[in-house]
Amino acid sequence: MLDGIIETLQRPTYPGLLWTHIQLSVLATLLGILISVPVALAVRNTPLGAAIAVNVGNLGRAIPSLALLAIVFPFLGFGFSAPFIALTALAVPPILINASTGLREVRQEVIDAARGMGLSEGQILTRIQLPIAAPVIFAGVRTSAVQVVASATLATFIGGSALGDLIVEGFARGDNAILLAGALSVAALAIITEVLFEVLERTFTPKGLKIAQQRRTA
Repeated sequence: MLDGIIETLQRPTYPGLLWTHIQLSVLATLLGILISVPVALAVRNTPLGAAIAVNVGNLGRAIPSLALLAIVFPFLGFGFSAPFIALTALAVPPILINASTGLREVRQEVIDAARGMGLSEGQILTRIQLPIAAPVIFAGVRTSAVQVVASATLATFIGGSALGDLIVEGFARGDNAILLAGALSVAALAIITEVLFEVLERTFTPKGLKIAQQRRTA
């Protein structure tokens, strides 16, 4: 079994499948951020807008990954574009929900105090709201990124040529070594993504918030 897994990982086609999987995941997550965060910023001071954004995000999370692929396939066909668009749609809801929630949960007293000190709306956003909301936003990005990495496996069904090719091949041939090589590769990418974003979350969380969190858990 182990020899079969190693042999699969040493295939000349493996680096290409791995790179495509990483490309799909990274680009879809980045585009999800570029779509979600500006929307959350635009509706942060509008209760109705924030509620709509959160509800739309929740509806998006209810749609299965395979269903999203099936929806975009008739319009974009086989290749990179269809899974990229589907994965981007999958990446948006967790980020949008967390960004909207994080920005809305910044206490009004803090914002009023900042205004009283003479800070402009832009300064309040960059110096107060975003730093305070950063942990919640990063948690949404982390959830989204891990979900996208796992779901990119399904890209193989519409010609995405990602690591899912190995899983499908393993099932088709009844070869557990090939199947495990693909599954373990996806699992490793998901773990790396989780750890990476956890480090980023800790790095960009303001020191004052870290101290407050430590006091609450003490």
